[in-house]
Amino acid sequence: MRANEVLLDAFGRLPELVGGAVDGLTAEQLTWAPGDGANPIGWLVWHLTRVQDDHVAEVMGVEQLWATGDFAAAFGLTPDPGNTGYGHGRRDVAAVRPRDARALTDYYTAVHERTVGWIGTLTDAELDRVVDERWDPPVTLGVRLISVYDDDAQHAGQAAYVRGLLPDRRV
Repeated sequence: MRANEVLLDAFGRLPELVGGAVDGLTAEQLTWAPGDGANPIGWLVWHLTRVQDDHVAEVMGVEQLWATGDFAAAFGLTPDPGNTGYGHGRRDVAAVRPRDARALTDYYTAVHERTVGWIGTLTDAELDRVVDERWDPPVTLGVRLISVYDDDAQHAGQAAYVRGLLPDRRV
């Protein structure tokens, strides 16, 4: 098995996790938080998608889908490519208001399809390319993609957990 096939398998598991976390939820449920300062499902899925869009676009050398598509309006936001959720405080989290679950899945699907389409073309040698020299050791493309996958999987799991805490779980 080639390294990119392992990455494709990992990233291929995410759509089911993302869909399972948001499927059938209302806009109100997507913005409900289980406690003061906790992140709601909609923010968690938006953030994991933003991170994937941001990081993968950077290593591909292309613009983010967030900045070039019509996705931001469905969240009540501007298409600011720097807004990925890092450093968000309570007000920032509350400002992420997906109009519905489809807004989340449409954006996630577009980012996911671009990601796996590109990963499918990568060779083992390309995965060894250094993409970030700010770390010691420098970060390779393969390590960056594992980092993105790990972040996505953790946030998808958090979103599924919050879904289980919803006051009205008849979804």
